[in-house]
Amino acid sequence: MGVVTVQTSSVPVVTELPGRTSAFLVAQVRARVDGIVLRREFTEGSVVKAGQRLYKIDPAPYIATLNNAKATLAKAKANLVTQNALVARYKVLVAANAVSKQDYDNAVAAQGQAQADVDAGKAAVDTAQINLGYTDVLSPITGKVGISQVTPGAYVQASAATLLSTVQQMTPMYVDLTQSSLDGLRLRREVEEGRLKTNGPDAAKVTLVLEDGRTYSQQGKLQFTDVTVDQTTGSVTIRALFPNPDNVLLPGMFVRARIDEGTNDHAILVPQVGVLHDQKGQATVMVVNAQNKVELHPVVTSASVGQDWVVDSGLNPGDRVIVQGTEKVKPGAEVKAVDAHLPPPPPPGAPSADQATASGYGSASAASGASGAAAASGAAAASAPAASAAQ
Repeated sequence: MGVVTVQTSSVPVVTELPGRTSAFLVAQVRARVDGIVLRREFTEGSVVKAGQRLYKIDPAPYIATLNNAKATLAKAKANLVTQNALVARYKVLVAANAVSKQDYDNAVAAQGQAQADVDAGKAAVDTAQINLGYTDVLSPITGKVGISQVTPGAYVQASAATLLSTVQQMTPMYVDLTQSSLDGLRLRREVEEGRLKTNGPDAAKVTLVLEDGRTYSQQGKLQFTDVTVDQTTGSVTIRALFPNPDNVLLPGMFVRARIDEGTNDHAILVPQVGVLHDQKGQATVMVVNAQNKVELHPVVTSASVGQDWVVDSGLNPGDRVIVQGTEKVKPGAEVKAVDAHLPPPPPPGAPSADQATASGYGSASAASGASGAAAASGAAAASAPAASAAQ
């Protein structure tokens, strides 16, 4: 039997998760006053600055309203001057009993009313100035402006909060990743125990794989884990932050993110061709014991690294695992174990089992790799030399 003697080794702990990109800041540009759009002052898809005018709404009605408010305020101020003078005059006269106390009280009340009219006039002027300012529709943030939803001549309404366009800041860029709640608990525990950082210079590094398979040139950092589990999918959202200086990332792109969680210095690796699955889907391996007899060991695999599975339980360092000729032996049989000679790993870029998405060591899942491992096992066994199958 061709066997490999398993030993502990150091492997990177990497979680690979699907996700979508989203803009760092998103501002919906909406009308805040009613009116006719006179002109659009930007090019769709261009970069605009915060405070830059994007649209001009007809200001004529608001200029007239402002002028009317100013005139009303001037009238109120003039009336206040008259009432102040009347109160001052009555104050002297009432002391000399030249006017009645009632007349004096009426003058004081009229003075208060005049002051209130002035205050209301000032508020009306301020409101008119604000509304006039809203005829200049400004960009609230710096970013890329999208498609214009209105054209010159369109009537917009503040009550309908008419959407004019959207500005998005895409440097840096968020990537919202989806993870099962179980893995989310593990990730949260690692953060709480200090093994994984979510901020600061030691924050966990995140690598992005784009839709075309290319690795994004900029590394990101893990930001936080959402506090709510989606009841429909049983998943949580993890957010990472990526620089985006060349605007390669666009909002809504599907990506895969690899979160570097550190290194497992005591990982046990087993070639995938040596891992079998029973009718219930339980992963098993054939082990040659000290008496050269075959034992069937159930194992738990977490993920793959290259052509190997990471075995979490079921094996110990020094165990001899059959990887060639497994179809020719049964548990309890006595065999002659020889060192197996496995084919070299595929060249970079060639398809491999670890290209399946996963959470854990490397970048493949135990579930998705199970069928691949079984198929590989059969293929390897079929091509195993007869000389190595001597029992």
